[in-house]
Amino acid sequence: MTKNKYLPEGSLLFTRENREYLGSLASLERAKGEGKILEAIATKCDSSTLNLEVDLNGIKGIIYKEDCLLEDEIKDIAIITRVGKAVAFKVMGIEKDEKGKPLAILSRKEAQRDCLNNYLLDLIPGDIIPAKITHFEPFGAFLDIGCGISSLMSIDSVSVSRIESPRDRFDGHEEIKVVVKSIDYETGRIYVSTKELFGTWEENVSSFSAGQTVSGIVRSIESYGIFVELSPNLAGLAELKENVNVGDGCAVYIKSIIPEKMKIKLVIIDTYDKVVRENPKKHYYIDTDKVSHIDKWIYSPPNSQKVIETVFTK
Repeated sequence: MTKNKYLPEGSLLFTRENREYLGSLASLERAKGEGKILEAIATKCDSSTLNLEVDLNGIKGIIYKEDCLLEDEIKDIAIITRVGKAVAFKVMGIEKDEKGKPLAILSRKEAQRDCLNNYLLDLIPGDIIPAKITHFEPFGAFLDIGCGISSLMSIDSVSVSRIESPRDRFDGHEEIKVVVKSIDYETGRIYVSTKELFGTWEENVSSFSAGQTVSGIVRSIESYGIFVELSPNLAGLAELKENVNVGDGCAVYIKSIIPEKMKIKLVIIDTYDKVVRENPKKHYYIDTDKVSHIDKWIYSPPNSQKVIETVFTK
């Protein structure tokens, strides 16, 4: 499999090849001729023009506002928030500024166009790709899936177990792996999922057995019981208990595990201060270094009365 060169912004920044292309006019000219995608830190945004200045190891680079994003409508905040962060770009030319010093003309837009046309639009549903979380919304998380191109992962694609926000699963700005869920070829928008990588019900429950006392996080309180998450794709139902709140960490006793109903019966022993609890450790049950595509994922056990699955279709 060909190594993917269209990675989330920041992935190339400290690589040897990237450093070798920055810092001399000759190497920047070579990058231009080869159509190389490079990365550097955006150091300043002009308040009047919204042009981004980029430090190329002593050589000034500029990304004009219209070249900052592939999107037709560019929001100011999308440019301003790049300051202090890595930006991907192609070298479009070398000019001189008003003082006669070299000025590299850069385009993040062209790097994104290259990424979209030669990588993202060649993907199919079920492909596993690298991504980086950029920010959260109540309805999901936005990810960089290559050269700063954004993708939405809706909250129902984050995990099987109930969560109120993607912040319940991720700590922010994490580099993760995701599965391509669908592609809108007209708009170029790509939607992704990650729950398929966190394991089936059987894989998750194999770490637990009846009679154990384990830790968990309260995810939902209903009239009939309390849902406690034991791992990112596994939750059990505990009996109602006073002074328990959503988000609390807790110690739970496992009364029973019923595979055919995908049920785990719990008893809450104690709750912890929210400050000291952490998000459950995330573990991929698919070796994403070796497996780059899945056609189908079945969460439920073979003898389960209910089938939960994801089928990836073109």
